[in-house]
Amino acid sequence: MTVDVTVLRVFTDAGGDFGNPLGVVDAATVPAGERQRIATELGYSETIFIDLPTDGSTTAHARIFTPATELPFAGHPTVGAAWWLRDRGTPIRTLQVPAGIVGVSYDDDRTAIRARAEWSPEFAIHDLRSVDEVLGADPDDYSDDAEHYIWAWVDRDGGHIRSRMFASDLGVPEDEATGSAAARITDYLSRDLTITQGKGSQIYTTWDPEGWVLIAGRVVSDGVRQLD
Repeated sequence: MTVDVTVLRVFTDAGGDFGNPLGVVDAATVPAGERQRIATELGYSETIFIDLPTDGSTTAHARIFTPATELPFAGHPTVGAAWWLRDRGTPIRTLQVPAGIVGVSYDDDRTAIRARAEWSPEFAIHDLRSVDEVLGADPDDYSDDAEHYIWAWVDRDGGHIRSRMFASDLGVPEDEATGSAAARITDYLSRDLTITQGKGSQIYTTWDPEGWVLIAGRVVSDGVRQLD
């Protein structure tokens, strides 16, 4: 059995650089019992398996796996899945994941999803004093029994922060760009944000006092990878 995996980078900057790699797979091509193995072998922070929408439908279903476990929700896979479905000619308005129904919207260069902040893991949020402290942090200094999100202001008035995320318990020592953490920090700060995470990935969020967060970003494709 050969499996085609489309490799995307989600939350790139305006030039198409950086972004978090994502494996995207048509769920019909992989038995349910093989999905964790595929995600582990690929080694991306997440791989998403999508049940394609039926003719005329504007919704799809998906399951998300890290190298170590299945997640009920994650941000960069759902943004990537929404982009991939539009790229193949089947744009959607909603994406059903185990956590609930994710809203989807598109504009010229960004794809956005709308999700509940509470669907995200309970990140340990660390407010650091400076961007230099964020960039100089050592993931080994953070415990492996939780997901850690470290951040500092770049521009408080403009809502711009610098961040990193460590999740060795999920098999992800450091994540380049984390949509679910973006939802949590947006809710935590109760304001719209521009987030630069990892080496330079860009995430844009919009806060809703009712607990919803819009998570938006750019996506590019790096082609198709095949696994046996």
